Amino acid sequence: MSKHLSRRTVAAALVALPACWPGVRAQPARERRPTPAQTEGPFYPVALPADTDGDLLRNGALAYGQGEPAWVEGVVSDLEGRPLAGAQVEIWQCDHAGHYHHPGDGGRADPKFQGFGSVTVGSDGRYRFRTIRPAPYSGRTPHIHVKVKLQRRELLTTQLYVEGDPGNERDFLWRRLGADRALVTVPFRGGPDGLRADFPIVIAT
Repeated sequence: MSKHLSRRTVAAALVALPACWPGVRAQPARERRPTPAQTEGPFYPVALPADTDGDLLRNGALAYGQGEPAWVEGVVSDLEGRPLAGAQVEIWQCDHAGHYHHPGDGGRADPKFQGFGSVTVGSDGRYRFRTIRPAPYSGRTPHIHVKVKLQRRELLTTQLYVEGDPGNERDFLWRRLGADRALVTVPFRGGPDGLRADFPIVIAT
């Protein structure tokens, strides 16, 4: 063995030294909090539309030009940060005028707006939807409904809110969340191809 330590060996030893010093401990990983559950609401589709892909701005051959176009995307993971491959993410929301594709809303929704979308995440856990910034309607602040499934199991139903929207403070479901509001309230920031919202979903499996 050489009498002289290589520079690489010395560097590695110096990096490891703090963990060996008395009273010094490695910092624990930041605790991940699960995305809080919320009510499904009355407007989950009675029957799924013929077009259920991730682009809600196209309903079959119809193109929707109302509202503010937005991308909603994120990663579905567990409490350890591992992507939940194979999970199915569904979203549904009202159109720009506050109407859902649901018999309970009188059939007033714009037929060009798909209103519901579903995507299955890959090994990286990522999902992405093309939709509009959620619009308000009577009694509710703007929101998007979100459901996560894995095979036949429903893992989570929640709602996504817009950070800074003036209607949030008046919304009874948003207020009820307390400290968990931050986990489902995200900014919709401008970009070259419309607004963009990053919504990570953490599942307590």
